[in-house]
Amino acid sequence: MQILKRPLITEKISAMNEQGVYGFVVEKTASKPEIKKAVEKMYGVTVEDVRTMRYAGKPKTRYTKTKIVTGYSNAFKKAIVKVADGEIIDFYGEI
Repeated sequence: MQILKRPLITEKISAMNEQGVYGFVVEKTASKPEIKKAVEKMYGVTVEDVRTMRYAGKPKTRYTKTKIVTGYSNAFKKAIVKVADGEIIDFYGEI
């Protein structure tokens, strides 16, 4: 099981990157200590704080020619990670 699924690249999170705050979409069952260890191992930084948020799937409805299809979007968990002063995470380094 991989704890970190992908980094969050949104306007709000990108503005917080200058203060050393980064966002990730993580596994739904991951705990804060597991997220901290995974970020420190993958990016080689010191993590000071981890905040998590769980999002439920939203109901979606699609109208087709034959019937109405209803379902839910995927549920996910976000982690907001604060790294130590002077350290950065470069998401675009490999591009």
